[in-house]
Amino acid sequence: MSEGKNETGLVKVVREKGQYLLAFGVIASLLVVANIPIFVVFFFAVFAYFMAKMFSAGNKSRTRAVFEFYLSAHEILRDDLRRWYGFEINETIARGEQVLKEMHKAPPLVHFALGSLYNKIGDHSAAVKHLAYIAEDPASFEGTVVYPTPELRNYVSVLRKIEREPAEAPLTSAAVRTLERSRKLKTETLLTQSRTIVNSIKAVKPEELPANEETTVKHDMKTNGIMKTLAELDSEPTQNGEGKMESAKITNKKSDTDNRLDPSRKPITEVLHDIYDRNTA
Repeated sequence: MSEGKNETGLVKVVREKGQYLLAFGVIASLLVVANIPIFVVFFFAVFAYFMAKMFSAGNKSRTRAVFEFYLSAHEILRDDLRRWYGFEINETIARGEQVLKEMHKAPPLVHFALGSLYNKIGDHSAAVKHLAYIAEDPASFEGTVVYPTPELRNYVSVLRKIEREPAEAPLTSAAVRTLERSRKLKTETLLTQSRTIVNSIKAVKPEELPANEETTVKHDMKTNGIMKTLAELDSEPTQNGEGKMESAKITNKKSDTDNRLDPSRKPITEVLHDIYDRNTA
């Protein structure tokens, strides 16, 4: 059984390499016929070989990063008694976000795993973003991808190999199967749950504001208090004027009282009589 598998793999490798060698031979022959020196053709051949190896290595590393993310997400999302630290979940989420940045047209399973992780940590806005993409956007469906990118083609080839021969990568195979099953059964439920929480937060009443919004309200109340104090200061001159008038009246009353109490001072009536008598005389 294993010999048959090895023969099949060898035939596949020879076929792929043979196609590349054939294409290179045709191009080299055309360049020689065009009177281009052989050493120039050899130089470009070596350069093309290394460029192909570089891009191939990059695609393989991205594919490996995708399946490593599947393994981590599967361990965190499965229902068992293990407790995970927040930084472990955040590191797994960062790994998935990095996959989305580096891989154009990433597999929908990456979006589902990310949405489930965001739902688990309580970031429901991000969860709605990823879950709604795979549940409601037709562009995310696998059947709509007709012209794949090189990294997506490499990912699919590795995925089909794992599906055909799960014994070669049992943990990865189990993680992919479990995530695909959860995607089929739980996407709508998780999306509805996260969307309900997001809508309830948007419709929250002022008296039910969270701590950060309460701080904003208190700041506004303090600002209103400052404005009120400034208004009182603006109206203070009028009040001070009235106070000065009242203090002047009180001073006059005190002076009259002092005049009455001092026996050396004449009453006001006698002073008026003296002035009147002098004028008439």
